[in-house]
Amino acid sequence: MIIDAWIQHPTRRLLEQEMFTSLLRWMGITEVPNELPLEFTLGAMDAAGVDRAVITAWHGPQGVLISNDEVAALVRGAPGRLIGAASVDLNRPMIAVKELRRAVTELGLRALRMLPWLWNAPPDDRRYYPLYAQCVELGVPFCTQVGHTGPLGPSEPGRPIPYLDRVALDFPELTIVAGHIGYPWTDEMVALATKYENVFIDTSAYKPRRYPVSLREYLRGPGRTKVLFGSNFPMVMPADCMTEMGELGLDDEGMALFLGGNAARVFKL
Repeated sequence: MIIDAWIQHPTRRLLEQEMFTSLLRWMGITEVPNELPLEFTLGAMDAAGVDRAVITAWHGPQGVLISNDEVAALVRGAPGRLIGAASVDLNRPMIAVKELRRAVTELGLRALRMLPWLWNAPPDDRRYYPLYAQCVELGVPFCTQVGHTGPLGPSEPGRPIPYLDRVALDFPELTIVAGHIGYPWTDEMVALATKYENVFIDTSAYKPRRYPVSLREYLRGPGRTKVLFGSNFPMVMPADCMTEMGELGLDDEGMALFLGGNAARVFKL
């Protein structure tokens, strides 16, 4: 089974944000569509042989960009294909905790994803901490972004050390999935995944030929159980990633873990 650890089915509310100007330019999109059918995302998964994908909501200081209810509806529209990840309002911690609980217990979402650059708040900001406790109680992973930002936003909140390091120390029971490999601080992210049992890396936003050498070596060695495949669709097409998998030099077991086995374990599939 191939599992993509990070995709989104974008809404117009998301794509028309000024911060995504750079991404639209890279993707060659000159006009934002009013709506994209679910078949657009499922077709991209099928073209890459992706069986399941973690599809994420977006909530930022601007408000809801992809709602938890919209993600839940997408999951219902594609039985057995999509795994929902919630997002909440960091500026209202108690409401955020209640919404996370609702998203998991009522909507059936399976993770929380928060983007530090979107809030200009690294993951050791005190506002996240009630959410971490709730993730542990609910038994769901906390998914986040590490490294520089492609969108027009600050990169510093995505530096793994010291910010994510502090969270892993304070919440050893919390499963953390750090997406976007951490570049240009990938060595820091590899160090954290090595140091902490419950810290993982996902490769979303990067095609295999762009993985730094340190990540490739980690994948072929002690990181074979700690790294999850991700595309960040629609910013990167999963099929484009698949054409470059042979460059990683993984054996059959390592490839199976990377493409799906690790994600199945982390997301309890």
